Amino acid sequence: MKKNLIFVFILLFAVGLSVSAQEKAISLKKFKSTDIGNPELAGATIIGYDKIEISAGGADVWGVRDEFHFANFEQNGNFDLLTRIESLQEPNLYTKAGIMAREDLSDNSRHIFFQVFPNNNPRNKNNGGYEFQYRMEKGGEMKAIYPAKFDGVPEFPVNYPNTWIRLKRAGNNFTGYYSADGKTWKIYTEFTMEIAQKIYLGMAVTSHNTKEKTIAIFSNIVSLK
Repeated sequence: MKKNLIFVFILLFAVGLSVSAQEKAISLKKFKSTDIGNPELAGATIIGYDKIEISAGGADVWGVRDEFHFANFEQNGNFDLLTRIESLQEPNLYTKAGIMAREDLSDNSRHIFFQVFPNNNPRNKNNGGYEFQYRMEKGGEMKAIYPAKFDGVPEFPVNYPNTWIRLKRAGNNFTGYYSADGKTWKIYTEFTMEIAQKIYLGMAVTSHNTKEKTIAIFSNIVSLK
């Protein structure tokens, strides 16, 4: 009996190691910072020991062209990236921050953008803080995927400083996940879009107010393997 208990303990310990080993902290030194679309107020990125702070101007990430600040690195192939957004200032109801997979650094590039708003105030077809957006054609109109229910209690609420967001790519399939604790994840949506294998991946922030910057703080930036 004692040997069996020891075996079970070793097995559980090994399983725990394999689960934790799936998480890999990303070196923040690999991130590069740039404004997209020449916003009136230039943005900036401050990279700390375990956090990225982005200040951003910009009219929006929407329509046929974008203005925002982008902290990113080059990614080839599949990925599963998550982060905790500690805070997001609100110069506008539609201020946005989140994880973006972008084909190039032009202002009208094809991309996937899983993002959050500063709060859970009602917005177009959305009463929560999360939204999944994409541009399928270069220079084309952006579109959004909204929660199935947009009245009553939000299904996908933001709760700073515990607003967790995750974007996964498997081939041309993209999945956005929501979490309130970084452990239990719920699918926001799944979306299929053909996009280049080599893309720019990272954190995108736009003020949606050309006269005032926003500041977003990202921590717990982790790659899941």
